[in-house]
Amino acid sequence: MPRHLVLLATRNAGKIHEMREILATVPDLDLATFEDIPFSDVDETGMTFRENALLKARTIGESTGMAVLSDDSGLEVPSLGGEPGVRSARFAGEPVDYQANNRLLLQRLAEPDLNGRRRARSARFVTWVILRFDQDHEFSWQGELHGRILEAPRGEGGFGYDPLFVPDGCTQTLAEMGSAEKNKISHRRRALQHVLEFFERHAAI
Repeated sequence: MPRHLVLLATRNAGKIHEMREILATVPDLDLATFEDIPFSDVDETGMTFRENALLKARTIGESTGMAVLSDDSGLEVPSLGGEPGVRSARFAGEPVDYQANNRLLLQRLAEPDLNGRRRARSARFVTWVILRFDQDHEFSWQGELHGRILEAPRGEGGFGYDPLFVPDGCTQTLAEMGSAEKNKISHRRRALQHVLEFFERHAAI
């Protein structure tokens, strides 16, 4: 069976760790990072997570000549009109500051809606992943994790909004879970599960 070398199209250390851990069971798959094969940042100008993931996959794939696995992920809160959405990483502005993002999210949720009512705290994490070999072989999948936003952060693990997010059916935030536990249920796991199944079905590509 041939080995596959795939470049992870992200510089986010948390994402790299999760993707490597989740995909560790794929036989004959080697995952490279920007430290192995440098690439430039890609402006995320898409209007959706899928558009941004596809933009990164195509830009980095074409510039490096590599097979690429990209993702774009974020948090959507219906009572905030879907925000932070595609602006999740930069919700509080540049440079990326997770604590500032969390503070702004809590501030927005504490404000009453246009009818003066308390805002619902239900939310979902969304991930789109793109596996791109070349322009004729691009594959995309989505993963979601539904839950709620707490009124204060809990936990030291994970990254981003993990300290505020409790998945449905759980009592711990994603930041309170160990990485192995989180990676069994996360939105990224649910999207990357399709990548695992892809390599099982198409090992000879």
